[in-house]
Amino acid sequence: MPSLFAAYLRVYEPLTAFDRDRQAYWRRYVEQGRAVAPAEGPGRQLTTVIEALGAGWTRLPNLPDEAYVLETDDTLLVCPWNLRIRVAEAALNARDGVPPVLADAFVPPVLAGKARAVVDDWRSGARVLEHGVPRVHEQIATWGVPLRWFVLFEPAERHQVTEPGRRALRYRTEISKARRRSSRALAVLRKSVGAAPITEAVEEAARWLEEFHPRSMVELDYGGLVSLLSDETLAADDSPELVAAGLAGLSRGEAEEASAAYDKLVARWRAVQLLERCN
Repeated sequence: MPSLFAAYLRVYEPLTAFDRDRQAYWRRYVEQGRAVAPAEGPGRQLTTVIEALGAGWTRLPNLPDEAYVLETDDTLLVCPWNLRIRVAEAALNARDGVPPVLADAFVPPVLAGKARAVVDDWRSGARVLEHGVPRVHEQIATWGVPLRWFVLFEPAERHQVTEPGRRALRYRTEISKARRRSSRALAVLRKSVGAAPITEAVEEAARWLEEFHPRSMVELDYGGLVSLLSDETLAADDSPELVAAGLAGLSRGEAEEASAAYDKLVARWRAVQLLERCN
């Protein structure tokens, strides 16, 4: 399966964040060696979903419970894929704002109806009482990294691998640190630019982080984007620093400094996004 040109923002939760049945399931899952590496996960997810949907996309079957796993010295953390709910939400989102004829062509009505039932059941009061507040542990962005994601990390949390056949770039931090950073960024943005799209985007990220256990880990994975970038470009990438510089400029009232950092960041990732149109 070729690389998917996408980046990923993931939250790994400790087993104590799950109910007793889920804890037992994830322990067995790890003991049996079934955990999937992040480099292999996107391709596995795509293959699993396409095969499960079947010809004509007329069904939304149960999908296997898979996860990425992070093991520290004293803690096992899990990032479930939540494939069934993610497929259901994607099917419904694909129909939003699209003329009915086109919507039915992309997502058949029978699949849309089943997707709506899955989402409603997932969010229903009875299910929440039994299993707790539902959480989607992974966000995906194609052909770039949303600027709000960089708010959550610092340069020292970077890990880069440029070995032949094994290239990767990721940032990983404790969720408590990510929450503090998003809170500080939100305060600066509200004061300096008000209810702008970037403010709303950072607020959305901050709300998402509040859904998870306080001992969770947050990871930004450049995923398949690394195949679009040279080793030199990866080594020189300072996106979190540019975001921090822009926020610092805003907090000091230095609009030109903030604008320079923002313009550089936008130009860098626009160049990656434009690759989608190449053939």
